[in-house]
Amino acid sequence: MTIRIEQPDDRDAIQRVVAAAFQSNAEARLVDLIRSSPEYIPELALVAEQDGEIVGHVMISYALLDDGARRDRIAMLSPLAVAPAFQGRGIGSSLVDEVTARADDRGEPLVILEGSPQYYSRFGFEHSVRHGIHIILPSWAPPEAAQVKRLRNYDPKLRGTAVYPPAFDAVTEREEVE
Repeated sequence: MTIRIEQPDDRDAIQRVVAAAFQSNAEARLVDLIRSSPEYIPELALVAEQDGEIVGHVMISYALLDDGARRDRIAMLSPLAVAPAFQGRGIGSSLVDEVTARADDRGEPLVILEGSPQYYSRFGFEHSVRHGIHIILPSWAPPEAAQVKRLRNYDPKLRGTAVYPPAFDAVTEREEVE
């Protein structure tokens, strides 16, 4: 398996992988919206490729952290997707490890996400509230789904509420895969 930066020719395959992984076109549309936004970080949009086939995708884009007095730009991992036939083989883990390492190398202080504490804790993600970072979650998500990974340049003064970029506002409803 190879992990590399996504290329324009990968877009259709990425859409298929993301839609299949989430059983919804909404997340695939979210990837396109992030990609066309000012919050997109091209070098932190990665694919996993096996035998010439794209089998996984992850991206980190920018969000804001608002403490009431100032807004700091922070990194946010969303979404992570692995084609269903390839799940359980460590591909998602490899993508998370690689994209967070690249964010760390870029000097990002932290990465936030919404996700399974059981899954993401193995990568060093922790409940964000412990670090003064609040993520407004959907009603169905447990509070511990709000997570943060502190990187080498972490500054404990970074506190506040995560403000998602507009791309996330545009994707509000589940869209069934055709």
